Amino acid sequence: MRAIDIHTHPILRDDRRDRKGADELIARARKHGIRHLVCLGDVLAYGRSPTEEQLRKINDDTFWLMRRYPDFVTGFCHLNPTLGERAVRRETARCVARGFGGLKLEIANNARDACMRPLMELAEKHGLPLLQHAWSMTKIKQRSFHTDPEDVATLARRFPKVRIIMAHLTGCGVRGVLAVKDCPNVVVDTSGAAPEAGIVEYAVAQLGAERVLYGSDAPIRDFGVALARITGSRLNTATQKKILHDNARALLRLP
Repeated sequence: MRAIDIHTHPILRDDRRDRKGADELIARARKHGIRHLVCLGDVLAYGRSPTEEQLRKINDDTFWLMRRYPDFVTGFCHLNPTLGERAVRRETARCVARGFGGLKLEIANNARDACMRPLMELAEKHGLPLLQHAWSMTKIKQRSFHTDPEDVATLARRFPKVRIIMAHLTGCGVRGVLAVKDCPNVVVDTSGAAPEAGIVEYAVAQLGAERVLYGSDAPIRDFGVALARITGSRLNTATQKKILHDNARALLRLP
């Protein structure tokens, strides 16, 4: 069954994976039946709060990959809202002009923070989906910059016209699914930690099949394991097809 991977990091220096490594990862993705993938960039290459110059380097790597694989890679523009509105507008404009298909946020700040407003307004203006890192946290001292599912729900209610991908279903868990259940502009990707029996089925039951998207978080996670979360589930073939391919194709507006 063909797939679109909504959550990958083909260039990851911590994994000693440079541009050559990205070629190897894409070759492996194709062997697993993946027809298209979203490159989120090496988002922690310079720590959790990169400068504007560092963001440009990360996004330049993504753009290189987009040009190298024009029919296979969609790039998401990595941003740091704490740099301020001008910096966010500059980098977003640069990425939009280059054909990036979405925005990506990591752990520079919490999604509920006021600094998110300019970025969300730009996402709405350009019709770009936002992939937001999220995890059900237990480390209280990290709450100032880590986003919990409840924070994603707060963001979604403030900006109901922006399509938000909440990352890491198995990191957010049942708590995460319930937090965003009443936010129709939020979908969840299936990446995060080890597979957990029943969690994908639970997400489909609570959110509907149209709000669950396959994502691997490769190379941090393995394509085969990530795909098996879906293909090894108790979901029927039609539902698996939506999660693996059709939902992402619609979200990314792919032909």
